[in-house]
Amino acid sequence: MTDRLRTSTRAVVIGGSLAGMLAAAAVKDGVDTVEIIEAHALPSGPEPRAGVPQAAHIHPLLSGGADAIEALLPGTIGQLVASGAHRVPMTTDMVYLSPEGWYRRWRRNTQYLVAASRDLTDSVVRERVLKDPRVTVRPHCRATGLLGDAGRVTGVRLRSAEGTETELAADLVVDASGRSTRTPHWLAGLGITGLAEDRIDSGLAYASRIYRAPFSTSGWPVVNIVADPRRPGGAGSIVPIEGDRWHVSLSGPPGAQPGNDPAEFEAFARGLRHPLIADLLAGAEPLTDITVTHSTVNRRHYYERLDAWPEGLVALGDSVAGFNPVYGHGMSAAAQGALALHRLTSGGLSDGLSRRAQRAVARPVGLAWSLAVGQDIHRPDVRGKRPSPADRLLHRYVSRLSRTAGGSFRVATALTEVLTLQAAPTVLLRPDVLLAAAAGPLRPPVDGPMFTEGEHRLLREAGISLTAP
Repeated sequence: MTDRLRTSTRAVVIGGSLAGMLAAAAVKDGVDTVEIIEAHALPSGPEPRAGVPQAAHIHPLLSGGADAIEALLPGTIGQLVASGAHRVPMTTDMVYLSPEGWYRRWRRNTQYLVAASRDLTDSVVRERVLKDPRVTVRPHCRATGLLGDAGRVTGVRLRSAEGTETELAADLVVDASGRSTRTPHWLAGLGITGLAEDRIDSGLAYASRIYRAPFSTSGWPVVNIVADPRRPGGAGSIVPIEGDRWHVSLSGPPGAQPGNDPAEFEAFARGLRHPLIADLLAGAEPLTDITVTHSTVNRRHYYERLDAWPEGLVALGDSVAGFNPVYGHGMSAAAQGALALHRLTSGGLSDGLSRRAQRAVARPVGLAWSLAVGQDIHRPDVRGKRPSPADRLLHRYVSRLSRTAGGSFRVATALTEVLTLQAAPTVLLRPDVLLAAAAGPLRPPVDGPMFTEGEHRLLREAGISLTAP
């Protein structure tokens, strides 16, 4: 049976993920009702949600994404912090080893990230979105197809958990179903073909575990040991999250991947370019098992390039592009895409909106894609694309910028603005940045991890000894 007797406008969002919730927040001011179609039950609090296996890994929210969420849902970042999340100034509260050396912890911060578990971030956003009576959720239900034709999508076909088939009419359908999206297949069924897709696979695997920190994590820095893609070896991060816990993720390429054995996990951390993470974990208490995933492929659908695009359809989040999670751009790119959608729909739905929206969504996706792929294509085992001479030249320039950033606040600021999706990469080509890169770092390089005296005191009290550089 088709629901066609409507006198109000309706948007349907496929997927109750973070991207789906932000999509609902984006379009609710432009329609009368929003219905979210979700295959599973949604938890009532900060609990694991079915269908989000990547939630076991670290999920920092970059300032570009946090600002977008705050614009869509004012007060969200404050609620996250009140619930235990950490607002981490960059690079002030970061102990960061880049391929070019240790970053300096500048007293003046440039951007920030919000450090929390994915479960907490999802929960706070979901709570704020579902407070609006215009937004409802239809759980235990899957979208199985689109209604309409190549010119206009008019709704979705649904299947309940019991197998009942129904049709739901809509003035706008937003696909936020993630990496499992069926939109390319559905478009082909409408007669829209020629969709371009890129897949860049670095071959990395990730292993993650949550620990009880040996002291309060309030004000404790994020720790990053970044792999050098030009050389064998892994990477690792410690992100302070709510409840005085550390979320730890390790990653490695084919032949040197972390596993789920606790002894091997700690040995892997010890074998990174610097043993800092292993030193810190020696004083922490494991709280969870180790979760391993190999789903690190960068995949992008170029919907904005299609000659034809149906009115009434928009794709958002991982349905458009999924990124290697080591770069932490997925949530932020989805949030910026949702904000772009909000700006186009807040005054109501109009002809041509869907194509404009899809092109607007593609802009933050393009930035995140260039950052992720710009690193992964230089890994020796990458599949899908090899670096061109221009890619190699750009990589050398960014490497020089990274080395310069250790002793130049100007360059550190420019790099941080780009990495947090606050500015386009063209910022790195400003004359002042080019001159700074040519001059090189203004201060001597940092010879080891930088901790404040207060942080050293906490380490001493916890009995944690750091390996000498």
